[in-house]
Amino acid sequence: MNRNPVTRLSQDDRGAVAATYALSLTALVIIAGVGFDYGRLAAMDSELQNGADQAALAGATQLDGGSGACSRAAAAAAGLVTNTTVVANSSHTISISAESACDASGNVRFWQDKDRAAAATSYANAHFIEVIVANHSIDYAFTPIAGLLHGATGAAAMAGLGSSVCKVPPVFMCNPNQGGDVAFTIANYIGKGIRLIANTGGSTYGSGNFGYLEASGGNGAQAISQALGRTTIPGDCVSADSVVTKTGANVSVLDALNTRFDVYANGLNQACGSSNGLCPPSANTRKDLMHKGNTGNCAFTNGNGNGWHEAPRPYAPASGTTPLTQAQINGTSPMGYPRDMCHAISAAGNCGGGQVGTGTWDRNAYFKTNSSNYASNFDVTGAFGTATPTRYQVYKYEAANAGSRLQNQTDAGNTARPQPYCQSPGIAVGGTAIDRRVLSVAVVNCTGANLNNPIAPIKWIDVFLTEPSVNRARTAQSDVYVEVIGETTLGGGSTEAQLIRRDVPYLVR
Repeated sequence: MNRNPVTRLSQDDRGAVAATYALSLTALVIIAGVGFDYGRLAAMDSELQNGADQAALAGATQLDGGSGACSRAAAAAAGLVTNTTVVANSSHTISISAESACDASGNVRFWQDKDRAAAATSYANAHFIEVIVANHSIDYAFTPIAGLLHGATGAAAMAGLGSSVCKVPPVFMCNPNQGGDVAFTIANYIGKGIRLIANTGGSTYGSGNFGYLEASGGNGAQAISQALGRTTIPGDCVSADSVVTKTGANVSVLDALNTRFDVYANGLNQACGSSNGLCPPSANTRKDLMHKGNTGNCAFTNGNGNGWHEAPRPYAPASGTTPLTQAQINGTSPMGYPRDMCHAISAAGNCGGGQVGTGTWDRNAYFKTNSSNYASNFDVTGAFGTATPTRYQVYKYEAANAGSRLQNQTDAGNTARPQPYCQSPGIAVGGTAIDRRVLSVAVVNCTGANLNNPIAPIKWIDVFLTEPSVNRARTAQSDVYVEVIGETTLGGGSTEAQLIRRDVPYLVR
């Protein structure tokens, strides 16, 4: 029976799959287009983020707190990094506009903290840089039909400068003027003496106390002695941004520090090796101690026996402001680098700044008591370019002219030996090795702080060790007297060729 053609067509289901496929094809195209275009968008986002990251890291390298840090950082972000995006349509170049202002506006922003709670206001407090890369767009292949995605994206990155201090004994000092200068403004202290006092009574530290930092070199007094005395400091670098203090160290560990002056107490074998060879002195060991006996006697003694002891006629000014008269100079033994006059008059001193001196030390008495090294008409200004050189300047000058400025002198059967005698020849001053009488020290605001927790130093400074830490008529073994040289900087700063501080940029977000 022949059916009606119309009826046959309406009942024929052959080719139904093709119709179904045709109906779903549009949806499949949309889904594939979304995946393809989203992948392109994600690739562009990665390229932009990579450019922002590199720019932020480049900028962070300039955040050293020095003059022009913000403009240098912005220029580095804009000029030191070149990057492109290969999928963007609007522009293939990832560029950042250089900005000189230390603020948190524009595409290069500066912050005081990593949480972006406080915008920077000057190069001194610009600690973090944020770089914002302008939006880029792409032309979609399919998805504009669906209208599911927008074809533009940008990127931002934030970076700071992380620092570590290496190859130095892990020492900190409490800000000696926290009440008057919480930021410890370096310019106020260069050339001034500071009387630091060891704290052995626990975790309560006050103005002018000093102590030690936790490092990976080991625990206990033995590890501290090794860090204070050895040329090769055990352990890794110490973070410059956050330190952990080691409280309650014994004063006896300062015996290891005295090896830098050629003074070797008994019992240092574990810290300095069987012959003390691991703890050599500086090539300039000028100090206020005199020696009696032979090289087998290298320890300090309070009496007049063999070894090192206080000079028989020590520098002992009666006034904290008036230099010695010529008659008083004639009655004084050859001097080491003395304390500021206001500190030298007594054990505690009488300085208006407390444990911070005035920077006024008796230069005339120093040069004239060392008459074998300096003629009576010695031209101080001609030698140093100033009539008031620092002790550190004199130390370096004498080391550079050891043949004429570091000669032995005698007094009442005792010998002032300004060059190494017990461990010769010592570490050269101004060479490639770390100067044995210069320390990089963390300055911490101790008052009100919990030193059992990590704490951020306010500064790292270089200080010059002026004298050994021993019991004298006017000093105690717990005293460490230093002269401030300057701030510890990248590459050594005031310590010249030494690699002391290492700064590495890091991404925050």
